[in-house]
Amino acid sequence: MKICITSQGQTMNATVDPRFGRAAFFIIVDPETKEFQAVENKALNASGGAGIAAAKQVIDLKAKAVLTGNCGPKAFQMLQAGNVQVFSGIDLCIAQKALS
Repeated sequence: MKICITSQGQTMNATVDPRFGRAAFFIIVDPETKEFQAVENKALNASGGAGIAAAKQVIDLKAKAVLTGNCGPKAFQMLQAGNVQVFSGIDLCIAQKALS
């Protein structure tokens, strides 16, 4: 199962980005193998609809869960429709513990 963590950087040591739709990167992690890839959020600089576009990108990346600080209602609904669980209120410490 792949997990998506919103991130301000491209490494596993980067700070969790508190914004889902405007996160700089998505870190896509396989918790079983600990393999990950950093994917640039294509919606970062969108003039509108960033949350929805980011949700579509995460669904296309086949993540089954998102760890983030905050997820807007439209992005949340789209992620749920794509069978992606959303865990908000996440900070750096919680994300690191989830992957250890």
